[in-house]
Amino acid sequence: MQPAAASPVIEFRDVSYRVAGTEVLSGFNLQVQSGETLVLLGRSGSGKTTSLKLVNRLLSPTSGEIRVKGVSNGKRDVIRLRRSIGYVIQDVGLFPHFTVERNISLVPRVEGWSEDRVRARVQELLQTVGLVPETASRYPHQLSGGQRQRVGVARALAADPEILLMDEPFSALDPLTRDELQREFLLLQQRLHKTVVFVTHDLREALRLGSRIALMEAGRLVTVLPPREFLRSNDPLAAAYVRAFGDGRESAANRGMS
Repeated sequence: MQPAAASPVIEFRDVSYRVAGTEVLSGFNLQVQSGETLVLLGRSGSGKTTSLKLVNRLLSPTSGEIRVKGVSNGKRDVIRLRRSIGYVIQDVGLFPHFTVERNISLVPRVEGWSEDRVRARVQELLQTVGLVPETASRYPHQLSGGQRQRVGVARALAADPEILLMDEPFSALDPLTRDELQREFLLLQQRLHKTVVFVTHDLREALRLGSRIALMEAGRLVTVLPPREFLRSNDPLAAAYVRAFGDGRESAANRGMS
């Protein structure tokens, strides 16, 4: 007898989202399993960020249902839902007038953690994301882009959420810093086993970080495949991504850059 399949941590059930008469998502069905990094891949306007915002109810679906840990989002207290989900965005969104320590500790303090526990958690997270303890007293403008992004990840992890939503978190960084943070993310995920939904338009990043890649186009889900299978997919759009990826590597080689 086969064991019962684990329930998905996040589930989209026939979700559509319209704004100003335009359908941004249509008939969207997707499951995200515990501990995986599910990458939403697609060009600008494909519905990736909209899908992400539906998970933590920054947006609400026009029709259909999103379930988080088996409970419909429509039945959840929105504040409690958002506090239970880490959220990392491209421009970090740190409060400029708060120190790093205050930025990281926002949710734990709202949740009523003691000051000793908050301070210990901030120092633990700074170490986790590769920042020195002295960073806690600095302000965002005193940090590099890579350091600010690390603080953003630490803030998302502060209350130890099971789920992380990451919206192109590394895309604004220079190539070397981006490569470094991708490597650190992989090591972090091996340790923490969070359930991650990661948005990108970069196939290289999707192949490197994703347990599975969900390809989107014009508000619809095209295919969902593990990275190796994605590279061999016969789907025309997936194949076009792979060809473009290969052409990019060949161009770099021709320029002596690979």
